[in-house]
Amino acid sequence: MTDIVRRGRLQNPPFPRRGNLLAALMTASALMLAAPGAAFASNKTTGSAKTSSGAKAASKSAGSRGAAAHASSGKSRASAREARGGTGKSVQAKGKKAALAETRTASAAKPGRKAAPAASIQEASSAEARLISVYEMFGRGQARPALAKARDLVRDYPNFQLAQLVYGDLLAAQVPPTNSLPDTAGIAKMRGNPAMSELHEESRRRLQALRERPPAGTVPSQFLSLSTRSRYAIAVDASRSRLYLLENSDRGLKLVADYYISVGKSGTDKLTEGDARTPLGVYYITSSLDPKSLKDFYGAGALPINYPNPYDMRRGRTGGGIWLHGTPPQQFARAPLASDGCVVMANPDLKQLLRKVQVGATPVVTARSLQWISPPQAEKEAQTFTSAITAWKDTRASGNEAQLKKFYLPDFQRSNKKTTEGISVHDEVEYAQGKRVQFKDMSYLHWRDGDDTMVATFGEVFEGEKSGRTRRQYWLRQGSEWKLFHEEILG
Repeated sequence: MTDIVRRGRLQNPPFPRRGNLLAALMTASALMLAAPGAAFASNKTTGSAKTSSGAKAASKSAGSRGAAAHASSGKSRASAREARGGTGKSVQAKGKKAALAETRTASAAKPGRKAAPAASIQEASSAEARLISVYEMFGRGQARPALAKARDLVRDYPNFQLAQLVYGDLLAAQVPPTNSLPDTAGIAKMRGNPAMSELHEESRRRLQALRERPPAGTVPSQFLSLSTRSRYAIAVDASRSRLYLLENSDRGLKLVADYYISVGKSGTDKLTEGDARTPLGVYYITSSLDPKSLKDFYGAGALPINYPNPYDMRRGRTGGGIWLHGTPPQQFARAPLASDGCVVMANPDLKQLLRKVQVGATPVVTARSLQWISPPQAEKEAQTFTSAITAWKDTRASGNEAQLKKFYLPDFQRSNKKTTEGISVHDEVEYAQGKRVQFKDMSYLHWRDGDDTMVATFGEVFEGEKSGRTRRQYWLRQGSEWKLFHEEILG
């Protein structure tokens, strides 16, 4: 980072195009922590970075941010020397080659010109937006304004370890090269520090979210259809450490914000209780827990999701207590892999989310890597399932038990909040009484993970009635046919 800042300051590159700017930022990010100079920029931060599992060191950092910045400055001077003199010449040459390679990689990764324009950066927490602003100023060669912004950022968010590191690097860039002294042993030690590796990965993923935006106007492929009763939808992309918040209206889903998050220490695809993995699938928010009833560990609140859902249970998945929750008060963020399976976000971000979610109505997709598709493509993929569920409705109304039975798997179950019981096809036919029924507020959540499944939520109103049941059905595709394996009566 130090070397890049210095070169940026001297050359004052204009970055006239957004793509070039993002490529440069990505390059800077990669070197910021991977390069020896950057690693040295925040020895104080190293201690506080251990707060991925605790927050004591972060609190200490808050109380001594001036000293930390000062220390960062001095130690970054050493890293600047590493890149500049003696044996550092070869290091510097390698660093430049790496920077060039990163730039080429970033440029190559840019979407093609014919691709849909990327969604604009949505302001998540003010802290992350301010950090991005620091990066952008640096990219434009505005080192001093970037330094001032970084100083204000660490003042307001002293537990934001990554911001402390950036601030230290920018301070180091103000030091004349002749004042620097080499310390290669210390640099090597710092580069091998796991806490620094975590910060490196956090930096990479935050900037990845800046560079690789979802194409404008697209939606996660799981949201094939969403009732406007669900005003918001949440999608988690574990590979990018990102939670996307989408607003739902008559005009469809629109990305309105996204946030940095952490998932399980052991990654994703939860299998068993205690495996420290975050489940993958489509879920719903089941409640909102008052932070006053929680330990400080959970921060501003918690939003449990319905893991394990019927599909998880069908596959033998165990465990529970998967929440979206905040961090301890003294902690701002965590490493990308840091929780026991929950989705964890900074408290200011969670507070924004708490104002949006609706218990029972907000869907949550947790994916290893999200695929974004256009609304017409989502509508097309929903058509085959729409045909199946319409056929189920019509067959039920016809009273033909033999035909209706074909829509159910042998182990079909129905559950509600109080009981779990099987249901016969005869019961369903009797319930319908041959009446015509209208479906309303349809939502289809699609999930492919070995099997092809659909979670359909809808209300039904029989002819001559004003209200009816709300059902949530779980369907499994077998060959070309959809089969019901579970149903919940929500009300």
